[in-house]
Amino acid sequence: MGLPVLTCSGEAFASRMAGSLLHGLGLTELVTQSPSDYEKLALELARDPARLAAIKERLAYSRKNSPVFNTRRFTRHLESAYRTMYERHWRGEPCASFAVAPVGDRI
Repeated sequence: MGLPVLTCSGEAFASRMAGSLLHGLGLTELVTQSPSDYEKLALELARDPARLAAIKERLAYSRKNSPVFNTRRFTRHLESAYRTMYERHWRGEPCASFAVAPVGDRI
């Protein structure tokens, strides 16, 4: 919807996920450290339309250019990870961490 999200760092999955997405989008200034910081930032943005517009503009750019919003790329990368897990299992290798090389947009 193009509306920036504010989040407060914490232990809950939702706060960690929101913070991770904001970091991935380069909007780290929207991640706060306490409820009072969250409230302060929300009020600052509500009172400063130019600042909010600039953040919305950055978000709009990220929606078109960031890997965070590239579903095709994410799907290909996830499929590559599943393929790697299956191949390791098929070869009888023990469970272990592994890294998957970045996957491009091409099918």
